Amino acid sequence: MRDMDQPGETTGFSAGPEAVLIAAIAKGDATAVKRLYALTHVRLYRYLVRQLRNEATAEDVMNEVYLAVWQNAGRYEARSAPMTWILSIAHNKAISSLRKRREAAGLDEETAAEIADEDDTPEVVEQKRDKAQLIRACIDKLGADHKSVLDLVYYQERSVAEAAEILAIPEATVKTRMFYARKKLSELLLAAGVDRGWP
Repeated sequence: MRDMDQPGETTGFSAGPEAVLIAAIAKGDATAVKRLYALTHVRLYRYLVRQLRNEATAEDVMNEVYLAVWQNAGRYEARSAPMTWILSIAHNKAISSLRKRREAAGLDEETAAEIADEDDTPEVVEQKRDKAQLIRACIDKLGADHKSVLDLVYYQERSVAEAAEILAIPEATVKTRMFYARKKLSELLLAAGVDRGWP
């Protein structure tokens, strides 16, 4: 996709549906915001719930993210994938929210674990809930920096470069945090009775 401000420059990101919608939003198309929301809100909500560990706060911050997308769509230059750009906004808003709400209650793990694919059978949902609770309990014992990196790379399936961009840190720092986070998480999972730590 071409950078809209610099017509001759290419970036390597294709004009996928999210990028097309962001371009439409930049032109003031309110319907495009609804369509972008439909495409991205589940992943964004899951990310925010994991970061904020409070569903109501996650919903509030999610609304702030889409408002920021509406207000700043014209600044999106396609230097990163659209979802990376959206998650970067979400990360900054989540950090700001956490600073303001240190006293926020923890996430109800059972409710978060129930955010599952609609095609899952009840047995699969139960298995995911149990595994998610165990992994989340272990991840919660990690420091905030390590939790953020694991969440972006494993849950949001972001590359090291994208995680670095979202967190505004060097790629080498992401790799270092991943190494130590995986090592510590493996130890915690082993202590919790899981044979294999982290994949």
